[in-house]
Amino acid sequence: MSKEYYVKFETPKDLVNEVYEAVRLARQSGKVRKGTNETTKAIERGVSKLVVIAEDVQPPEVVAHLPILCEERNAAYIFVPSKQQLGESLGIDVGSAAATIVDAGDAQHIVDQVINSISNLKNKKEQ
Repeated sequence: MSKEYYVKFETPKDLVNEVYEAVRLARQSGKVRKGTNETTKAIERGVSKLVVIAEDVQPPEVVAHLPILCEERNAAYIFVPSKQQLGESLGIDVGSAAATIVDAGDAQHIVDQVINSISNLKNKKEQ
């Protein structure tokens, strides 16, 4: 299956697992926002540390604006393959199209690693 048009870069499998773990830890010890609307508001307010966007969202227009908004606001963002697994990391029974970590809490070191990896991925893509 080809990626949706809003997916700007491929996320390596090991990094995906780190992202899910960061979301889970941040939910327990910090602060996260769940869903596209809450994520959009957090980005616009400039409080977003890491935006997580699911790749399997239907229709794709639901989250297509998020990468563009993140680029405008210089917010770090990453794609994960499963909205269901993102929902589980957030501690909810349904899938979540998007989420953002507002306060990383105990997950700060993981978030820092992920953000560093994202910039490396983008730099490779641009070359």
